[in-house]
Amino acid sequence: MNPMPQLEPLLKQLRLSGILDSLEARNRQAIESQLAYTDFLSLLVQDEVARRDQRQFAQRLRKAQVMGDKTFERFDTASCLSVNSALLAELATCRFITEQAPVLIAGPTGTGKSHLVQSLCHCALRAGYEVLFITHAKLLAQLHAARATNVFERKLLQLARIDVLAIDDFGLRPMRSPQDEDFHDLIDARYERKTTLLTSNLDFDEWGAAFPNKLMGAATLDRLRDKAYRIVLDGETRRKPRPLPDQPVLATASAGRVKRSAVS
Repeated sequence: MNPMPQLEPLLKQLRLSGILDSLEARNRQAIESQLAYTDFLSLLVQDEVARRDQRQFAQRLRKAQVMGDKTFERFDTASCLSVNSALLAELATCRFITEQAPVLIAGPTGTGKSHLVQSLCHCALRAGYEVLFITHAKLLAQLHAARATNVFERKLLQLARIDVLAIDDFGLRPMRSPQDEDFHDLIDARYERKTTLLTSNLDFDEWGAAFPNKLMGAATLDRLRDKAYRIVLDGETRRKPRPLPDQPVLATASAGRVKRSAVS
């Protein structure tokens, strides 16, 4: 007798319908290997736990706004001679999070800064930390909107509590007042409490130029640089345009002869 028709509604009622995905294969394995009932049950439970872990990780990945393919395994260190592989291996352990140490990444456009910082986000998510990846411009826009709707303190507290806040493209657009004040308040709230990651196209010594208030900028950067890990990426951009297609050649009739001309 096939128990599947009876099992399916019961498993759904218990919210264990994911077991149906591997039940048939595990049943064959149990028969062929003559597994004990407890071993068969253990395999099904392990499958269900793995499925739930994978689903939860995918949800946390979406919430963190991190791209699924931006991992350390896919980061091309060979094209960045300036990258210290020992430092990357150290960062992959996530000890920088327990140290509440910032990670600052600088380099020209297209050298892999966003990929690298998202790789660190992946490591943090796998380790169970709460993560948010966001551009500097979008972060400032959210803080501005919160101030305009009188919920700035609530928004600031929400962002300050995130274990790992990764801010991409810092200084791509110079800040205006009070953007620099909002940004300072956030960095100050996270200082020595949570971990902040930043990427920028600017050299480290140019970061102060992003602040209209130089005193405010010095105070903010002082907190970011304290005990920070610094990485400089170099090399050519990894963003390569597709090659242009060959220009088609058309035949045109002129004075009884056939001419061939390229379409401009």
